[in-house]
Amino acid sequence: MRIGELSARTGASIRSLRYYEQQGLLAPVRLENGYRAYSPFAEEQVRTIQLYLGLGLTTEQIAGFLHCVMKNEETFCSEVLPIYTQKLAEIDRQIAELQRIKLNLEERIRYVVKEEPKQEGLE
Repeated sequence: MRIGELSARTGASIRSLRYYEQQGLLAPVRLENGYRAYSPFAEEQVRTIQLYLGLGLTTEQIAGFLHCVMKNEETFCSEVLPIYTQKLAEIDRQIAELQRIKLNLEERIRYVVKEEPKQEGLE
């Protein structure tokens, strides 16, 4: 299958597919005319890549375990759990930071509303 067909089947842009190849996540064969040819297996591989990108993982992280996941079930790939744990901790830190920012903004809003001068004659 050619890159356009793989793109249509998966919803991944041609640019994304080329990027996945550059990152070592996809390995099409090159035909004599220079075109990329993908196996039918590539469709499942792209969908798996998209799943992990949707979880917020980087292509570098995905590259570390993609081969194992594609060959086995995820539960048999020891490389996955530390990455999940690391990502969850990162998200927890981001949530805590956003909560601090939210509280600060709420405090500033209360301060501004409280200190807003009353203007006479504009009612």
